Amino acid sequence: MSVKQETKKRGPIKLGTGDKVFYAINGLFLGLMALIVLYPLYFIIIAAISDPDAVLAGKVVLYPVQITMDGFKRILQEKSIWTGYLNTIIYTVLTVILSLVVTIPAGWALSRKTLPGKKFLMIYFIIPMFFGGGLIPFYNVMSSLGLVGSMWAIILPSVLSVWNLFMTKTFFESSIPDGLIEAAKIDGAGEYRVFTSLVLPLSKAILAVMALYYAIGQWNSYFNAMIFLQEETKYPLQLVLKEILIASENTTGGSGETILEQYRMANQIKYVSVIVSSAPVLCLYPFVQKYFSQGVMIGSLKG
Repeated sequence: MSVKQETKKRGPIKLGTGDKVFYAINGLFLGLMALIVLYPLYFIIIAAISDPDAVLAGKVVLYPVQITMDGFKRILQEKSIWTGYLNTIIYTVLTVILSLVVTIPAGWALSRKTLPGKKFLMIYFIIPMFFGGGLIPFYNVMSSLGLVGSMWAIILPSVLSVWNLFMTKTFFESSIPDGLIEAAKIDGAGEYRVFTSLVLPLSKAILAVMALYYAIGQWNSYFNAMIFLQEETKYPLQLVLKEILIASENTTGGSGETILEQYRMANQIKYVSVIVSSAPVLCLYPFVQKYFSQGVMIGSLKG
C-alpha cells in the first residue's frame, strides 16, 4: 500500500494543542519578520509619490497622500540620468561577461583534486578575504597601470570575487560527479572538451547566480567611480544620483526656488532615487530567481 493510500485510509492528521500553538507562534513571528523587511520598501514607494509636506509631517504611513510625480519628473528630466543609466549598463554587462569568463574556469580548476599547487592557490585566494592593501596602494596600482579616468578602473577590480570563486568551486565539487568526468575521459574527451561540453551545460544554476551577484554588485557600486573617474560623462547611475541629491540639498535658494522648496524636493528625491536605481534590478531578478535558490543551496552543501 502506497503512502498516499495509507494517508487517505487513516484520514487527515490531527494536530495537538501544542502543535497548533507552535504553528500559530511560528506564523506570527514569520509574518512580523516579513513586515519588518517589506514595510521600508513599501514606505519608499508611497513616500516617493506623496506630497513632500505630508511625508515631512509624518502623515504618510500606510498609503500615499496627495499623489504627485514631481520627484520623478525632476530626476528623469536630467540628461545625466540617462547617461548614467547607459554607463552603468555598459559597466555591468562587461563586468558580468569578464567575471564569468574568469570565475567559472577558476572555480572548476580549484574543484579538481589533481590541480598542482592547489593548497598554495587556496591560501593565495583566502588571504585577500581577510587583509586588504588599503585605498592609497589601490589607487597607486591603478594609477601605475594608467587606468585612472578609464572605465576599466571600474570594471577590472570587480571581475573576480573570492567569495563567488569559492561558491563556484563548492558547486562543482557537490554537483559534478567524478564518475561522469571519468566516463567522458574514457570516451576520449580532453580537459577542455569535458569543461565546455559536459560541465558548462550542467552548471546553468551557478552561472545564473554568479551573473546575478556580479551584476548587482556592479550596478550598486559607486565608490570606485568616485575615486577614479573625473569626467561626469563616465559616471555610473549611482554616482549621478548622488550628485543630483547633493545638488538638491544645497539649499542656497538659487534657481528661483526658496530654501523651503529645495528642502521639500530634496526629501522627495531621496525616495525617488532609490526607486530609479533599483527598478532595473528588480525587473531582472524574476528571470533568474528559479536558478538563484537552487544554485545557492547546492553550493552550500560542502565547504
